[in-house]
Amino acid sequence: MELIELRELRPEPRPGRGRLERTNALRISPARRPGPGAHPDPRLTAAPGTGHRFEPRRRGLHTWCDLCGDFVWGGGRKSLQCRHCSFTCHYRCRALVRLDCSGPPGAGDEDDGTEQALEKDTNVDEPSEWEKAELDQAQVEQRIKEYNSQINSNLFMSLNKDGSYTGFIKVQLKLVRPVSVPATKRVPSVQAGRPGPRAQGVKRRTSFYLPKGTVKHLHIFSHTRASEVIDALLRKFTVIDNPRKFALFERSEKDEQVYLRKLADEEQPLRLRLLAGPSEKVLSFVLKENETGEVNWDAFTLPELHNFLRILQREEEEHVRQLRHRYARCRQKMQEALATRTPG
Repeated sequence: MELIELRELRPEPRPGRGRLERTNALRISPARRPGPGAHPDPRLTAAPGTGHRFEPRRRGLHTWCDLCGDFVWGGGRKSLQCRHCSFTCHYRCRALVRLDCSGPPGAGDEDDGTEQALEKDTNVDEPSEWEKAELDQAQVEQRIKEYNSQINSNLFMSLNKDGSYTGFIKVQLKLVRPVSVPATKRVPSVQAGRPGPRAQGVKRRTSFYLPKGTVKHLHIFSHTRASEVIDALLRKFTVIDNPRKFALFERSEKDEQVYLRKLADEEQPLRLRLLAGPSEKVLSFVLKENETGEVNWDAFTLPELHNFLRILQREEEEHVRQLRHRYARCRQKMQEALATRTPG
């Protein structure tokens, strides 16, 4: 099992975002390394991808293209989405898709299909009451002792002198859509400990589907935020997609139902882990696509926002032009009908 450790370094240029460094913190057991025959996703071919059933995208208005990685502005008129694998792209990128369809979600995986059925219509927005609890220093120390006494591994939590604490969280990656890595880089192995031979590069970006059931452990601080956890996971796999394409969810089981709640960027996963205890049924973490249809515009740079405003203005002008043209044609038809008729 491979762990990812997060350490704070100097701040990034963007305010409010801490810079993180990823290291291999600890190996509980040796990880298998890819052999000489390691190769990219076999569904990535030189020919156009097959099996996709693209339709105008309906869920949400804004997303990122799985092919070029650019932000997709607007809804169905701007993007397509495969009915089976949810591959999403611009209309203009459709002909360039080389990745074959992975099939409908849950195909050939009964457990995943059962999980999808349990999760249906059980999303919640607000944290539970126990998640809102505020602990003083003595309570934190007591909770850490109780937590460590309940686990059957050496993934303990540790209290620091400054009052913060460190520990481990496990994140399951349940991504339906493909992810992209830099051009000329081979697809990273889920269990890779060191780089293997480089595969033949492709132009710009290489897309692949992460294997189902991918799990990663992270060693984090009590003040590590959900957004920083997402950044660390993407760096682990050298994923270059925009972090806003993804969201970290908390998952809990109760009364044979599965509840999912999207974590806000500022929430602290290790604090939630401490409050919930080590039980995975009470609380676990899942990385999924951010399909809420919401966009945090504060996350974009000023040039990006100015560009979006220009796009918005062009689309508004085009919409007004088409609307005026439609009304003008209707008015013309009415006037022609009037001209052919005589009074009385």
